[in-house]
Amino acid sequence: MAEGLLLSKYSIGVGDRFAREGKAQLRACMMAAEKGVDVIPVWNKSNREHTIIGSCADSTRAEADEAVRALDWKKPYHVDADHINISTVEKFIGACDFYTIDVADSIGKPSGPSRVEAFVKRHPELNGDVVIPGIDQPLRVDPDSVGQTAMNYLAAVEEAGRIYRYIVDRKGKGQFITEVSIDETDSPQTPLELLIILAAISDEGIPLQTLAPKFTGRFNKGVDYVGEVTKFSQEFSHDVAVIAFGVRRYGLPGNLKLSVHSGSDKFSIYAPIHQVLKDFDAGVHLKTAGTTWLEELIGLAEAGGEGLELAKEIYSEAYAHREELCAPYAAVVDIDPARLPTPASVGQWSREQYISALRHDPKCTAYNNSLRQLLHVGFKVAAKMGPRYLDLLSVAETTIAKNVTENLFVRHIMPVFMGC
Repeated sequence: MAEGLLLSKYSIGVGDRFAREGKAQLRACMMAAEKGVDVIPVWNKSNREHTIIGSCADSTRAEADEAVRALDWKKPYHVDADHINISTVEKFIGACDFYTIDVADSIGKPSGPSRVEAFVKRHPELNGDVVIPGIDQPLRVDPDSVGQTAMNYLAAVEEAGRIYRYIVDRKGKGQFITEVSIDETDSPQTPLELLIILAAISDEGIPLQTLAPKFTGRFNKGVDYVGEVTKFSQEFSHDVAVIAFGVRRYGLPGNLKLSVHSGSDKFSIYAPIHQVLKDFDAGVHLKTAGTTWLEELIGLAEAGGEGLELAKEIYSEAYAHREELCAPYAAVVDIDPARLPTPASVGQWSREQYISALRHDPKCTAYNNSLRQLLHVGFKVAAKMGPRYLDLLSVAETTIAKNVTENLFVRHIMPVFMGC
């Protein structure tokens, strides 16, 4: 089904709040290429982030293009309109060639009974036992279960089709990569639900290249996975198996793969993800963008002087406005207020103390999970500082770039895509 622009087997979302770390991020992908593994960078930024920062999609495109030019990157790269809907997509048309279509608001909206009935009739294969290679037990399917799932997801898939066709009208067929996000729902999709969703996507004629389902456990911002790793591993394996089956059964693009909206730094599930990819010879798109901003803070603190003082001030302001900053991310932060140090105490910290509390190193006794989550969602504080913050990024550029590259390559690319 897919024609034109194709997403490579391995890709990584490298969003950048302030559009300053493009070259540092790209260097991590270049380091992977030197090791014989192609991991394609996708610069992603949502409408919400653009609104907070006061930026636009063109600035993300400019950052990506400049990094590619400066480092002479010859492989593909993309710019993602992250979590767009029909009301925001137009802002991204000129700059982006990758669209994450978010249909969360339509999940659970009942589709018309006639449309559900028509869907069930179109898919007689979804009746009886469906054997999917890679899943031990056959999926037991009947028209009632298909109808129930269609009732829950059909309106969402139809909305994805509407947005997809809008983009086609504006950019042309085959000129962009399509992802559909169904991860913002209450519970993970079962293998049967995922298969039915793929059938509906095929019916809509969407040349889907990545799909972001809901996984079990909590994917809090900037910290490790919270949940049963064994259960996640089985879920991820079943999802990959369903994707492979759906590609064959419904004529979906051969490069269709899962997208993991990680919220960054889900270290404990990286090894299981790699093992499943190896077992199935599958690809994956990993979105792990927000920690770039935290590496900027770490770099500022390492630089000492004004950089350290600014990093402390940002924490102080985030602490004072915690509820406001966390509200948009309530479902994906889990901060213990008792674990947050007071601004006065942080004001007395050395740069080593600040870095140790913020850097995601679970083996370090000074690492503070709550402080890290607060600063992860606290980029709005830096955005309000404007040139004052950006100018110090330029002063500490070398230190920051080293942290950004090392974080992306060592903590994310190596374990997920290289298995080390």
